[in-house]
Amino acid sequence: MSKTADTVVIGAGIIGAATGYYLAKRGHKVIVLEKDFPCAGSTGRCIGGIRAQFTHDLSIRVMLESIKVFSTLKDELGQDIEWFQGGYLFLAFDEQREQAFRNAIAIQRQYGLRVDYIGPKECKTIVADLNTDGLLGGAWCATDGQANPFKVTYGYLSGIRRFGGEVRCGSEVTAIRVHKERVVSVLTADGTELSTRNVVNAAGPWAGPVGSLAGVNVPVKPDRHESLVTEAAEHLFNPMLVDYRPDGCYFLQHIGTGHFLGCYTPARLVPGHGTESTDEFLTEMPRRMVRLVPRLAGLKVLRQWAGSYEMSPDGNPLCGITPVQGFYVAAGMSGHGFMFGPAIGKLMAELIDCGQTSLPLDQFSLTRDFGQAEAMK
Repeated sequence: MSKTADTVVIGAGIIGAATGYYLAKRGHKVIVLEKDFPCAGSTGRCIGGIRAQFTHDLSIRVMLESIKVFSTLKDELGQDIEWFQGGYLFLAFDEQREQAFRNAIAIQRQYGLRVDYIGPKECKTIVADLNTDGLLGGAWCATDGQANPFKVTYGYLSGIRRFGGEVRCGSEVTAIRVHKERVVSVLTADGTELSTRNVVNAAGPWAGPVGSLAGVNVPVKPDRHESLVTEAAEHLFNPMLVDYRPDGCYFLQHIGTGHFLGCYTPARLVPGHGTESTDEFLTEMPRRMVRLVPRLAGLKVLRQWAGSYEMSPDGNPLCGITPVQGFYVAAGMSGHGFMFGPAIGKLMAELIDCGQTSLPLDQFSLTRDFGQAEAMK
């Protein structure tokens, strides 16, 4: 195995895989270090939704680019990634939420996103079995979609190997050596030292501890979230349904298999890297799904699991340079890493290879004031 690399990427989730792929495609000698196995962190525990409906202008622009990438990724990677543009339907059950969606739509349209506020009858034309009791309307974007997080991530990792790079699993980084404020090497738990001029911190929920190895504060804190998958059913609808009520939820039907995948943000956040599942979620999530789509009553849950959102202070990504030359961060995706992945990977590769990006990442920098919080988390 090589002991030198142009760039060492720490983390083999979607962000590390995509960044490594686009760097390798540009001719960089890339080594990806993963302490467990690919998708062992947040990427392998997400439900696969992809949307551009945000309120932060850079998030919208990044997601518009990401959706372009997803639409052609099958050809890029040479394998099916189960990309399907079934849309996202955000539901409003009170006037405050309705106005928030209208405000968000006004921002999103400035960037060319085709999104509309529609009434309950139109919502029901999109999801015929939707329970519209109390529903005021919804924010609808037909170009949002879904894809398979495992197929996308493993596709990128295969591409890294195809371009001559390496992916090393079970390789935990224990030290990052810095000389005269410049990164020079990375050490792993087995005693290997890799000489390199670039290191990308794409460690997801562990981005904070990895940053500290280089003496860089990366303000990422993990929160535990739970998800589930049901048995397969006949096709009922295409979009991701998002209910932002305090006891709401989000779920979609996999376009290929017919399984429903869903999750919700707990009312009281659970900090830390915990992956324990709870009876509360197993009870609550089906109830919330059936409340929105009564026809799902009786559908059995096959499996539930938990994983971490890697939260930044304002719910927006942390991407770009750090005070240590050659040490980059791409983390803090705050629950949206899978969907951001392709575009963030391309942009980080541009930054590392050329020193600049086609889409300025200043608003995602480590040194921003964190005053522009994302409203559609």
